Amino acid sequence: MSELPKEWVTSNIESLISKDGIFCDGDWIETEDQDPNGAVRLIQLADIGDGYFRDRSSRFLTTEKSETIGCTYLQKNDILVARMPDPLGRACIFPLSSDKKYVTAVDICIIRPNTHLINTKYLCYLINSPQMRAIIESYKSGTTRKRISRKNFAKILWPIAPAEEQHKISDLIEELFSDLDNAIENLKKAKEQLKVYRQAVLKYAFEGKLTNETVKQGELPKGWKLYSIKEVVKTIDGDRGRNYPKKNEFHEKGYCLFLSTKNVREGRFVFDENIFISKEKDEILRGGKLQLNDVVITTRGTLGNVALYDEKVPFKNVRINSGMLILRITNSILDNYFLMKFISSPLFNEQLKKKQSGTAQPQIPANVLREIRLPIPETIEKQRNIVAEIDRRLSVCDQMEETIVNGLNKAESLRQSILKQAFEGRLTEQWRKEHKDLITGENSAEALLKKIKAEKETLEAKSKGKKKHD
Repeated sequence: MSELPKEWVTSNIESLISKDGIFCDGDWIETEDQDPNGAVRLIQLADIGDGYFRDRSSRFLTTEKSETIGCTYLQKNDILVARMPDPLGRACIFPLSSDKKYVTAVDICIIRPNTHLINTKYLCYLINSPQMRAIIESYKSGTTRKRISRKNFAKILWPIAPAEEQHKISDLIEELFSDLDNAIENLKKAKEQLKVYRQAVLKYAFEGKLTNETVKQGELPKGWKLYSIKEVVKTIDGDRGRNYPKKNEFHEKGYCLFLSTKNVREGRFVFDENIFISKEKDEILRGGKLQLNDVVITTRGTLGNVALYDEKVPFKNVRINSGMLILRITNSILDNYFLMKFISSPLFNEQLKKKQSGTAQPQIPANVLREIRLPIPETIEKQRNIVAEIDRRLSVCDQMEETIVNGLNKAESLRQSILKQAFEGRLTEQWRKEHKDLITGENSAEALLKKIKAEKETLEAKSKGKKKHD
């Protein structure tokens, strides 16, 4: 950590907590302790965002059970810290009012300073800052599931500014983050608008309007004709059945690439994760062997991703599994790329939604896919002209989307930079020069820690006195 301003100090969390404050783990609540009809909500790791409360969980237990277990009830403005990734140590402020009861899971740490001398927002921002996140990461332990114990979390020394500077820092961060959030929101809206535009381009393309603006709504251009896919395409299933490769028959290298749905994306193949089968296994399989210029479509899970098996694919022997279909053109009136663009269009997707089956994992059988209707211009040349016009317009979208994604990445980097500078004292460097009286002497961070300690001792003495009197 870089050198801190001289008016700051470092402190562990426990020294920032008043007597009636809290620094503890959530409660160990088993599945059998829970009751969907209970009045006490269980806040889980899924609720803890990186700087914000996600509000996702819907687990409950009864008041009686929570009291039997001896649960710690959350209060509004408690800081909740996730002791497990991702990311490890992310923190948020609990925003829900205390008119209802809430408890939290054991892998979440609760911090409640319960003193006006510590700014809760300051402390939450500090926990989420990149320099402190790196320190938290260095304390992680565990084999399969990494975590930070509260014991190790308690060892960390945190940079603490004087009270007035804490308020100034949290106000500045909120102001800067607000501007950043507005910019991010605008970038996300622009990204969504690009999706709408892409679909509009594809819709107009297969209504004939992209190359002929005079086409009337609901009519096909002159020379176009509707075909069912089975009239122009042969569908071939992926391999399945008793000869389907067993787990030990798949290899990292081999004679024949065995494609899965994760290898097929929108308009392209990806070969980041590949499995292979031997030549002997390939020879006994019957279906799903690719030929040059075959179109592959995913028919399970994410529906309708397509890719073309052409000379650019670096594998000469390729089979598909049962989550895909090969579309092999059988009629010379249809162009492969025109077929692929159609599969990405709203016209195809509208028909697909009406025909697809399955709920947990949507899918579409080959016999249903074959009934989908496809509008085809009368010549290959016209089809290729439409494809070229689609590509021209969508390439502009691709460039714009790349710019937007870069902007979003830069915004996140800027967010981290703001936090880093804030807790190195650089955001308030000029403010400190202009307000020395608010950060020195009785107002210094060192004096602040002494006040918390004195406050704690006074409350403890009163508590002991009350017990003796009772």
